[in-house]
Amino acid sequence: MNDRIIDILILILSEIRKSDARPAKLELLSKDLLKKGYTETEISSAFSWLLSRLKNDTEEIVQNQGAFKNSFRILHEIEQSVITPEAYGYIVQLRELELINEMDVEFVLERALMLGVSKVHVSDIKNIVAAMLFNPEGFGNGAYLMFDTQPIIH
Repeated sequence: MNDRIIDILILILSEIRKSDARPAKLELLSKDLLKKGYTETEISSAFSWLLSRLKNDTEEIVQNQGAFKNSFRILHEIEQSVITPEAYGYIVQLRELELINEMDVEFVLERALMLGVSKVHVSDIKNIVAAMLFNPEGFGNGAYLMFDTQPIIH
């Protein structure tokens, strides 16, 4: 479920970047996400996470605005042999949308190499990023989910 929330965050941030995201447009975006098969819980979780991050990181975002905007990281030969171009492109997309920062990129790449697989694909990166974003305290302890996969209805 967390990787689906990452997908929603990407769609929301892409929409915000390409237009002046007014509340009416975000409401239309929510309806569009429902039509695409995302649940209300997933959409709500994505918006909640985004709003809480914006609330907590406002000062940091203003201070660091544009600090590394024109720079990018090039993969080492070993990283290139393991991480597919699509997976690295996904990491770059997350960085450009500011879902992750430079330190997060390094963390994701380190975790990707530690997976012990011959090739790291986009789905692997989604899982790493979801675990990092939604449960940063428990990530090192093997706890990977912040949200229940089955919403409880009272």
